[in-house]
Amino acid sequence: MAFQELLDQVGGLGKFQILQMVLIVPSLVMTACQMFLENFTTAIPGHRCWVHTLDNDTVSDNDSGILSPDTLLRISIPLDSDLRPEKCHRFIHPQWQLLHLNGSVTNMTEPDKETCLDGWVYDQSSFPSTIVTEWDLVCNYQSQKSVVQSLFMAGMLVGGLIGGHLSDRFGRKLILRWCLLQLTIVGTSAAFVSNFHIYCLLRFLSGCSSIIILANDGMLITEWIRPPSRVMAITVISCAFSVGHILLGGLAFVFREWRTLQLVVSVPFLVFFFSSRWLVESARWLIINNKPEEGLEALRKVAYTNGMQNAGDALTMEGLRSSMQDELEAAQTKVTIWDLFHTPILRKRTCILLFV
Repeated sequence: MAFQELLDQVGGLGKFQILQMVLIVPSLVMTACQMFLENFTTAIPGHRCWVHTLDNDTVSDNDSGILSPDTLLRISIPLDSDLRPEKCHRFIHPQWQLLHLNGSVTNMTEPDKETCLDGWVYDQSSFPSTIVTEWDLVCNYQSQKSVVQSLFMAGMLVGGLIGGHLSDRFGRKLILRWCLLQLTIVGTSAAFVSNFHIYCLLRFLSGCSSIIILANDGMLITEWIRPPSRVMAITVISCAFSVGHILLGGLAFVFREWRTLQLVVSVPFLVFFFSSRWLVESARWLIINNKPEEGLEALRKVAYTNGMQNAGDALTMEGLRSSMQDELEAAQTKVTIWDLFHTPILRKRTCILLFV
């Protein structure tokens, strides 16, 4: 608890902590938008096979103007069990005999049907375009739609595995800024790609960045707040995440074209990248990683911002080393992931979290 005593001296919850959260919370909100973006960009609109007699613009009015679109649809697309046009099949040849029948014919034989060899026609009333309509991820290709979200989640898994190690070695702020810049680049690039596989790769990289941003944002908030107030800080983080869910729905309602929506939720991270230069690195990390001068400077900056300049001036390198002696010695002990299973209580909690 030595560092917590230093934090109490310079102010464990004051103007500095509020400013730190003001800089961090917007990136948490937009990261939530990135994580749930596929709920809208991969929406599957109503669709049917493209048919020559109905959708070919070169067909003259004399050829099809006599018949209504509903009639042309009836002779071109078979009906499913709910008496609705099938989404993945069409008649090989127009079934003109259906025009002379009162009831619907549902016993068409297989040779009369074929898959959508010429593509699909989509209902654009809700979404002008999604990645489903962009790359025809329907019918036999519908399983590829879930690949995008799966790769994003896989990216979060990889980012979660390496992000903590990188942050402990190079600092929370440096890794956070790198991931903000990376998410800006890959997120914006995803709005312009024309290849599905490249899009999947960019979403994987977005997942890597997103989870590291969430983790480092949380650390840069909680490591500057004294323990009794951390519950409030975690609540703010959770609320920011929920606000992101709400905001994404509103953005998707306004920007219904998937490339525009992808761009809108990615460009703000460039602003967060530049604003993150005003964030203050965790003094505890600086001290433990043999940067006591920078840690002392950070503590004095916090004290000055919180209006406790006298406490900041009283901080000395000797007092800092004395207060942090136990933590510095503990930091020299090398630990591995297996230490999470050494004690019964920690082992129990680790197993429960892994299961969740």
